[in-house]
Amino acid sequence: MFLDADAPRDLTALRVPLSGRLAGTDDVFRPFRLIDPAGSPVMAVDEFMVELCAAGRSPATQRSYGMDLLRWFRFLWAVEVAWDRASRDEARDFIAWLRVGGLGERPHWRRGAAGPALPAAGSGRPLAASTVVHAETVARTFYAFHVERGSGPVVNPFPLARGTRAGAHRDPVRPFRPERAGRYRPGVPQRVPRQIPDDVFGRLFAALGSHRDRALVAFWISTGARASELLGALCSGVDPGQQLITVVRKGSRAVQQLPASPDAFVWLRLYQEQFHGLVPAAGDEPVWWTLRRPLRPLAYHAARAMFERAAAGLGRRFTLHDLRHTAAYRLARDPLVPITDVQWVLGHAHLSTTQRYVTPTAADVIQDVLAHHRRPPAPPPPAPSGYRAESLSVLFGGADR
Repeated sequence: MFLDADAPRDLTALRVPLSGRLAGTDDVFRPFRLIDPAGSPVMAVDEFMVELCAAGRSPATQRSYGMDLLRWFRFLWAVEVAWDRASRDEARDFIAWLRVGGLGERPHWRRGAAGPALPAAGSGRPLAASTVVHAETVARTFYAFHVERGSGPVVNPFPLARGTRAGAHRDPVRPFRPERAGRYRPGVPQRVPRQIPDDVFGRLFAALGSHRDRALVAFWISTGARASELLGALCSGVDPGQQLITVVRKGSRAVQQLPASPDAFVWLRLYQEQFHGLVPAAGDEPVWWTLRRPLRPLAYHAARAMFERAAAGLGRRFTLHDLRHTAAYRLARDPLVPITDVQWVLGHAHLSTTQRYVTPTAADVIQDVLAHHRRPPAPPPPAPSGYRAESLSVLFGGADR
């Protein structure tokens, strides 16, 4: 009995070991390195990371790309195919494996180490469509880089869709829309950004346990800044007199002042008074610090855990990014705030991205329509002076002719 080399791969029995890792470094050109099961860095990924650094990608973006490449390399190590020998069959099977059940259950680090492998395809939890889209884009970009410089396969294993090419015949007058350029790129349904209702947000804010947490949430809900942008604010960027706080934008790295609510600065002042003399307050020092000793700058994962604990106490599941969605939705619903102002505050490159927040929720539509029914009808306008009522009635069809 022999195995047919051309037979399709049995994905139902495939188990992908949790081998390799993405390690952080002190190298500014490659802040993250992909380590293979033998403990050696993957040089092809190192070269790609330098390319991302030269293109101005932030360390957070490089980490995101590295995690997707780690998932792809784990798949290649499991099927015993070298990265530069991967074909479209491996790319197809990889995307299919992710969509069916490529996400295994990993025990918490306090409760034991992770298992030796991810579950077989179909037994794990399927990845979200947006996660699969990102993984396909990263892998296609990685191979496009090596194909162009001649250091990888001759043909990109992640091809474009048949009969199309990226950016082909796009009308510049029409709104910008991301295009489905990859053949194995799944479709993502258009979703209305999730926002936190006002009554739920009030109870959530009351559940926060410190002045620092209240100040953080008040700034996130009033500025619409990303979580990492606000956490990177410095003391010199806080201007209570003008109600402005300065952040560095995630993508463009532009320095931008954002208006915030007066309540946010009140909570910030209470938090600063509580930590007066305990943390440095120079202009180049961070604003946000941990509550537990030793005091150190507050990191994203600690802030996320703080907010998710408060939401879990109410039996709800919210993320820090939901605060940005909520701020954008509130601004877009205000008829006195132009949509272009909302775009500027959020830092969107395209207005079509901001227009997603114009779509109202079902609860708001029902509330507005019920309020319309409760309002009394407007009285008819009085007849203009100088004209006889019977003449106007004949003129506009109100009397028999």
